[in-house]
Amino acid sequence: MASIDDLRYTVSRLRGPGGCPWDIEQTHQTLCDCLVEECAELLDTIDRLDYEHMQEELGDVLLQVIMHTQMAEEEGRFSFDDVARDINEKLVRRHPHVFGDLDLKDSEAVLQKWEEIKAEEKKNGLRPLEEGPFKHLPPQLPALRYALNVFKQIEKKDLPVEGEYSTAAVDELADGLTEAHAGRALFELAAACRKAGIDPESALRRHASETQRAIAERVSEAEQSPAG
Repeated sequence: MASIDDLRYTVSRLRGPGGCPWDIEQTHQTLCDCLVEECAELLDTIDRLDYEHMQEELGDVLLQVIMHTQMAEEEGRFSFDDVARDINEKLVRRHPHVFGDLDLKDSEAVLQKWEEIKAEEKKNGLRPLEEGPFKHLPPQLPALRYALNVFKQIEKKDLPVEGEYSTAAVDELADGLTEAHAGRALFELAAACRKAGIDPESALRRHASETQRAIAERVSEAEQSPAG
């Protein structure tokens, strides 16, 4: 762990007396754009399987983690060790088939157990409780990823979607769909939006949000009704 300790020391010097004026001025908020950009650059190297530059970009992302933990430690909130300990404990807790005696046969069983453990964590106060049928999704998520997560929760929890979108149309589109076909269709739709003067990001985010809200309201009404 000498290398990680060296990096933490370097960042503490950059932030400390006599350090770098730019680094000293940074806050959690001012570094948000840097984190987004570094993650995007890392994803680019992953898409290209460019291992040489992937190593460099992983280092840039790690620097963002160290910077945030350094600032938090200066404020007396938490440290890098606290962050590492929390994620290590979570990994051990959520993998009882590896660190315990539970026998899980395949990935599907692992994911099901993972969700059960997450639900138990909420009951025990280890995770924030969710309001309604949907878990919180960061608004900073790209619209396509946001919509994908909304649909994933709808499917996982078998939520009522009547009137919000056509499940038959989704199934028909999914039948035989390939990555190449999906990419072309999405590109053509984005291009059509451009010609029509529509921002596809805003359009998709708005529809996904409205779908999420309508389904949540329907579930809430069903729970409050005498029959529910």
